[in-house]
Amino acid sequence: MVAWNSKELTVGQLAERSGVAVSALHFYETKGLISSRRTAGNQRRYHRDTLRRVAFIRLSQRLGIPLATIGDALSELPDGRTPNREDWARLSAAWRGELDDRIEQLQRLRDDLTDCIGCGCLSLDRCPVANPYDRLGEEGPGARRMDTRLSPPKVCCVSPSAPQPAER
Repeated sequence: MVAWNSKELTVGQLAERSGVAVSALHFYETKGLISSRRTAGNQRRYHRDTLRRVAFIRLSQRLGIPLATIGDALSELPDGRTPNREDWARLSAAWRGELDDRIEQLQRLRDDLTDCIGCGCLSLDRCPVANPYDRLGEEGPGARRMDTRLSPPKVCCVSPSAPQPAER
């Protein structure tokens, strides 16, 4: 257990307290997300506030934020310091649109995966209603009804209750 008043942590202590594998910490360091100093014996020592930085990285990753985006955000902090409450509010506000889009996509996946997704297969009984004659294929490839970048919310598709088009 790490003493509460320790100003520096070994890589093992940082791994134990943060719940992140030593190899992941080394990876974060090679990517410039965290930093350490080396002792005379060439051992890594991390400032205790690296715990907050690692927690920020892990939480951001769990939200689906790519490491490159996390690195860009952390590089904006003065003197490479650890994000504080105001920093987190600013950074998370910048990511809000992307997160809202991901939430919408996950909700569509959860709710509509068993229905027609606009992929063009026309194999489900709902496809003739939601994507008659593979109309969505004219807009481009992929699952047109699922990808929020391709079909924004509330504009994406024919309503399941809409009348079917006349047979050709």
